[in-house]
Order: sequence, then structure tokens, then C-alpha cells
Amino acid sequence: MSRPSITMGYIFRVFFLSVLLLACGAYGGEWHDHDYQVGKEVILWVNKVWPFRNPQETYLYYNLPWCARENMDIGTPGEGLGEALQGYELRQSGMQMYFAKDTPRHVLCKQTLTKEDAETFIYAIKNQYWYQMFLDDLPIWGMVGEVVENPDDRSHQYYIYTHKKFVVTFNDQRIIEVNLTSENPMLVQPGAVLEFSYSVEWHPTDVLFEDRFDKYLDTVFFEHQIHWFSIFNSFMMVIFLVGLVSMILMRTLRKDYARYSKDDDDLEDDRDLGDESGWKQVHGDVFRAPSHLLLFSSLIGTGHQLALLVLSLIIFSILGTYYRTRGTAVTAFIVLYALTSFVGGYGSGGYYARNGGKHWIQCMILTATLFPGVCFAIGFFLNFIAVGYGSLAAIPFLTWLAVIAIWGFVSFPLTLFGTVVGRNWNGVADNPCRINPVPRQIPSKHWYQHPLVNVMLGGILPFGSIFIEMYFIFTSFWHYKYYYVYGFMLLVYIILAIVSICVTIVSTYFLLNSEDYRWQWTSYLSSSSTALYVFIYSIYYFLVKTKMSGFFQTFFYFGYLAMFCIGLGILCGALGFIGTSVFVRRIYQIKID
Repeated sequence: MSRPSITMGYIFRVFFLSVLLLACGAYGGEWHDHDYQVGKEVILWVNKVWPFRNPQETYLYYNLPWCARENMDIGTPGEGLGEALQGYELRQSGMQMYFAKDTPRHVLCKQTLTKEDAETFIYAIKNQYWYQMFLDDLPIWGMVGEVVENPDDRSHQYYIYTHKKFVVTFNDQRIIEVNLTSENPMLVQPGAVLEFSYSVEWHPTDVLFEDRFDKYLDTVFFEHQIHWFSIFNSFMMVIFLVGLVSMILMRTLRKDYARYSKDDDDLEDDRDLGDESGWKQVHGDVFRAPSHLLLFSSLIGTGHQLALLVLSLIIFSILGTYYRTRGTAVTAFIVLYALTSFVGGYGSGGYYARNGGKHWIQCMILTATLFPGVCFAIGFFLNFIAVGYGSLAAIPFLTWLAVIAIWGFVSFPLTLFGTVVGRNWNGVADNPCRINPVPRQIPSKHWYQHPLVNVMLGGILPFGSIFIEMYFIFTSFWHYKYYYVYGFMLLVYIILAIVSICVTIVSTYFLLNSEDYRWQWTSYLSSSSTALYVFIYSIYYFLVKTKMSGFFQTFFYFGYLAMFCIGLGILCGALGFIGTSVFVRRIYQIKID
């Protein structure tokens, strides 16, 4: 009985069907339906406070000595995995609001500032602390206070806003918009008596519920002309590179194909065939297994997985508008990573077996732990810092257990299953050329033909194709903007893949022409060096485009960027290698033996 044919296309179809069913279930409902009857209580949640310049240095709202913290119930809404990982910890504010019912000025509490309380508020105001609230899942931001400079002696006085004025608009039975105005600044000093109050006004509106989040989207910034120009510029780069690769295939290789595709009788007319130079000379070594096969196979498999993961996440973000719900994107990333683990195991197991690897269990374990292990190590280090600072950025212990459980009970078994399937169904070598028993000696070459030069130059053009998009992504993440142009991101991702493949093909062709058959690692690293340039750009962005400061924020910034760039490097390296593998196999499918 013959084995059924299991192809990557079949696997991708099964995967997308499974994730589609998961996505449909995920959109089935939320923890409440956003519908309110007139007079029904609407809970205002407080979340965090933080210095405006350091977006990751967040603390619990009640770390500041607000008097209301002792006079209300500390209830919390249900927090999901993504919310916990992003540092959301909502608490009730104690401010009573009722749907479509105005609340005149109401005193929440009175407080006499102690010396310690005054110093805490002064520190927060001096460092431009903001706070965040949520009303019906709509975010609200406000400043703790302001600094006033005395023109006479240039001394500074610190004022705290003691009144919060909420203006809420609604359509039918749903809340559409919330605006906060901070009023009544009071001088902060020991012994000062502060009276914290709030008021609520309700107004009807014609804005639809589906459009209520549009006010948070900076369309002027994200849909700027330069954004469109960057896409056009990258598209032109793709046309140029595709044309360059086509020229190599059509003009440079056409004569070789014609020559080696002749019949045996015609080959007698070609003299000194063995004296040919260039890529044809290394046909007996070009399909030799790369050094450090175990590591290389794991990187290739993980790159397969990350490539599919990013594509799936972008598509679901376009369909699901993940930016509207707290933590949804992070949750989707973790779930999709677990589900795509089969692809990682399939890719690494198949490549490892095709190249004669014997320790497939080690390959499976390394594939399952390589990228998650690096992220966990960086995450534990950052978590240690956050715990020391008492920050909300510290991930709770139970959340760590939940993530590890998802990896252990979903990701790891799927990687194991994928590795077994890959080595059994895609593990037979079918190279078009025989491999010589003795490796060929690599001739000396000029410095500019060295593989390291190829590696360093290979990432410049792919980085250039995503440079502008990196600016928009960094700005949305570090400057409190909601990234919503996932259509742009999808185009940039496709352009990045094409540019990476084309650049790697060209660099590999020149490498083989110098009679250097060590193309596997060179092609992988040439494409993955894109991540190196992104990290260098992130250093420039940190120093020039932000005003971040302090030990905490610096380590979190570069820790997050390290995880991002490692994943980007693995992804780009795999894309470049996959495209180059097709190219190399294609040019050697000739009668060179």
C-alpha cells in the first residue's frame, strides 16, 4: 500500500482551517456586551501611572497616595493572558457613574498631605507622570499635575489636578466616546488639604458604535504621503531586483543550460568541459551538508514557523482589528506560535534528515526551545528588573506558568509531531548532483568575495525596504499611537520577503562563481543581517527620536528590541535560504555529470 502524499501545501491548508475556526470562536463574545440601560452603573477602571517619557516604567495607579484607595472596593475585571503580559492591572476607581445620567460635582474624598505624600506627588509631577483609565474598554489618559515656574526667583511650584470632568457621548444603549478634562489645580505641600472630586456629563451622538475607536487612530501620521512613497520606493526596488535575478538566469545561465542540455553525441563537440570555471566546478560539493547541521536545521525550521506566524498574525489583524481590545494581539501571537510549531518541526526535521542527520530527537528539542528559550531568558531578566522596581511590567508567576504550559502541552508536542512527519515524509535527499566523497579545496579570492562581506552587504537592501515602516512601528509602540495600517504592513512584509530572496540569490550566485560551495550559512546570514541593521537603527531611534532615560527603561527598550531582532533575523534568514535553495537546485538540474 502506497503512502499518502503529505505536502507543505496540504499542511498549510489544514493549519489555516484550524486557525480560522479558532478565530471564529475567539470573536464569539467578550466579558460584557457594551449594552447599558438608562441608569445602569458604568464602572470606571483605573490602570496605571507612569512617567510619560518612559512608556514601560509603569506602576499601579494606587502607588500614588490617592485618598480614594481606602474608600472603595478593589474589584478587578477578568484579565486575559495578553493583558497580564502587557502589564494591565485594572482596579475600580470608586467614581460612580450611571448610563445617560449626569453627575454634578461630587466629592470623592478629602486628604491632608503628609510630608511623604507630598514628596511622592511632587516626584510624579516633576517627572510628568500620567495615568490611564478605562470606561467601557475605552482608554482615557490624564496628567497628575503641572509644574509652574515663579518668574521672580525662578523657583518651581507643583500643582495637582483635583477635579476630573468626564464628558461621555452615547448612541442608543452604547458608549461611543469619553473625554477627560483635569481641572482645579491645587498646590502640593505638606499639610495641604486636597479635595478630590469628579463630574460626569452625558450627550447623545450619531457616531456608530463600530466607529467609536477611530478617534484614537492618528490617520494624519500613518497615512502620510511619505508612507505611500516608501511603499512605492520599495516596490520599485523589488522590480529592480527581480529584473536583476531574471537577467542572471536568462542571460548568464542560458548558454550553460543550452550547452549541458545537449545530447550525448553533441557533447563530443564541446572540448575541455572539465576546465570550466565558476559555479559549474563545485557541482560535486554544492549540496554537501552545512557545518553545524543540527543548529542550522533548527534555525531553518524556526524560520519557517515565524514566517507563517507573522503572515497569519497580519492577516488576522486586518480582519479582526486587534488594536481595539486590550492584549488581543499578544494573545493571538502566543496562540498562533503554538499552532505553527508543527511547521517548525516539519521544516527542521525534513531538512535535517535530507542532509544525513542522525540525532533527530536533539533536532526536535532544539527547534522547540531555540527561539522560546531566548525570549524566556530575556524575559526573566527584564522581569527581575521590573520586580525590583515594583513595576506593573513584572509578569505574574501564574502568567509565566500559563505561557510555559501552552509551550509544554501545545507547542512542544506539535513540534515533535512535525519533526516525525518531516523526517519520514520529506526526509529523502533528491539532489540533482552527486556529492563528492572528498570536499573540494576552496581557492583563494579577493577580500570583497569573502562570505563575511556578502553577509554584511546582504542586509542593506532588505533593511532599506522596511526602513520607513520600522519608523512607524517604533513610533506606535514607543509613542502611544495605535498601529492600525496592517495593509501597509502586509505589503511591506511581502516586499521584504521578495527583496531578501533576490538579494540572497545574487550574493549566492557570486559566491558560487568564486568556486566557494559554502552557500547555506552564507545565504542564511546574508539575509538575516537585516536584523543587525534594524538593531543599529533602534539605537539611533533611542538616542535621537525618544527622550527615554533611566536604567529601567533602557534595559526594557533594548530587551524588547533584542527579542524582536532575533526573531526578525531568524525569519529573514529562512526566507533567503528557501529562495536560494530553489535557485541553486534549479541551476544544477543539468547534465553536468
